[in-house]
Amino acid sequence: MGDNKELFYRWIQQLWSGPADREALREAAGELVTDDFIGHWPGREVHGPDGLADILAETKGMFSDLTFEIEVPPLVDGDMVAGRWAGTGTMTDGTVYGFFGNDILRVDHGKFREYWVASAER
Repeated sequence: MGDNKELFYRWIQQLWSGPADREALREAAGELVTDDFIGHWPGREVHGPDGLADILAETKGMFSDLTFEIEVPPLVDGDMVAGRWAGTGTMTDGTVYGFFGNDILRVDHGKFREYWVASAER
């Protein structure tokens, strides 16, 4: 179970607070999620490491800087991991934007296979 907690920290640090470059994001996503990964956003599903890298690059493209911090350390129950985070970023027009969210992830053989997110503006 300790490995699943570490996987969540890597999820936040290496992807969400990681590089903005799409190729670097694809490499990090390939290390952290399965090839058949499915991410469930409200009104949108994302498939595979490439799909995850694309949505991350799209999100990061809206900000001149974007950082995330874990507010509630990950909770692990079997193959499920949940955690709460807070993010801040400066939009391209200079507006500072804050938001928070809860992630629920399913682990399969040391990588995330499925993801559900709920987030809101601060």
